[in-house]
Amino acid sequence: MNQILLINVSGRDQPGLAAGLIGVLADYGVAVLDIGQASIHAELSLGFMVEVPADVDSAMVRKEFLFKAHELNVQVSFTEISAARYEKWVSGQGKPRHLITLLSRRLESQQLAEVTGVIAAHGLNIDKITRLSGRPALDSADDGHGCQACVEFSVRGELNSSALQSDFLPLANRLNIDVAVQRDDIFRRNRRLVAFDMDSTLIEVEVIDELAKAAGVGDRVAEITERTMRGELDFTASFTERLALLKGLDESVLAQIAERLPITEGAEKLISNLRELGFKTAILSGGFNYFGRYLQSKLGIDHVFANELEIENGKVTGRVTGKVVDGARKAELLEQIAAEEGIRLEQTIAVGDGANDLPMLGKAGLGIAFRAKPMVRQSADQALTTLGLDGILYLIGFRDRETFDTGLSD
Repeated sequence: MNQILLINVSGRDQPGLAAGLIGVLADYGVAVLDIGQASIHAELSLGFMVEVPADVDSAMVRKEFLFKAHELNVQVSFTEISAARYEKWVSGQGKPRHLITLLSRRLESQQLAEVTGVIAAHGLNIDKITRLSGRPALDSADDGHGCQACVEFSVRGELNSSALQSDFLPLANRLNIDVAVQRDDIFRRNRRLVAFDMDSTLIEVEVIDELAKAAGVGDRVAEITERTMRGELDFTASFTERLALLKGLDESVLAQIAERLPITEGAEKLISNLRELGFKTAILSGGFNYFGRYLQSKLGIDHVFANELEIENGKVTGRVTGKVVDGARKAELLEQIAAEEGIRLEQTIAVGDGANDLPMLGKAGLGIAFRAKPMVRQSADQALTTLGLDGILYLIGFRDRETFDTGLSD
């Protein structure tokens, strides 16, 4: 009867180690049922699940393997696996798999302990842990910008995504982390379109508030904007009310404001990488086309849809032309762009911060509430608050070493 062995190897990593050990198995015609390796700071853990044919002396295979391991200065253990246990393991391969992504400015053991504790409490088995961020330097400090860490857990088992997210939410607030839960399927690895809200997402301000300051009505408009983004006011009605207060503003102010728009942390890195990787990008904004087109030119965005600010005789009229881009319109535009580009909705990502972004966040394959109001964070599938926009690259599954101009080591 064939014998199934689990072989675990540990020790200092070195060139030719795997080749030497696998060569022993090859000499005896041993079938490899599974293989995996992980390495931390040049110390490896290498595992084989092998099937030794009935006509092969298993003791000789172990002896030769031990000789080679001694020669390579690594440690080996052998565990015999019953056929029933192996079949049970094989049957588990059909269970759903999910990816749980932990994002932080700096990785702490307390964060890992509590996140893995929640995973265990939901009866999920962690199959693999992968670090997506680069190794931090010893003297690196969290100054609120730049420093970032990301670890991805591949888990197996049935789960209630909403319940799991609910348990992660208090950890996120208390430990200053973000935790995303995604089904590990073909669409997660094949995103093709990313649509962004503009105000307080791609840029750190609300443009209408900046226009209002220039018009001398900043406080009145800012208060209405804040209530609208929290979902307390109807977007279209409040937008009309705020616009009316801008009547008479000189057109020249628009260029002045555009030139000093603060780009959100990580936006330029994210979009340049998306462009290099062949993604399509879009701005779907309840703001104004003037500023959307400015960002399109600056960042290299493919599509822009926003409101057209009406100007007559060099003055803002306090109105827009055409259909107002509200929440429902954003969702429609996401569908429209995806159809035009030949992209399935499951392959889309939408990013926004306000209540009027929720329709498109819900429509997209991956909806991300970015530095959003509490109500939006709780309603969206995913939330990103701790890192900049380039943290989205981790949610897509990219490592630092796979992105462009990171300057980070693996």
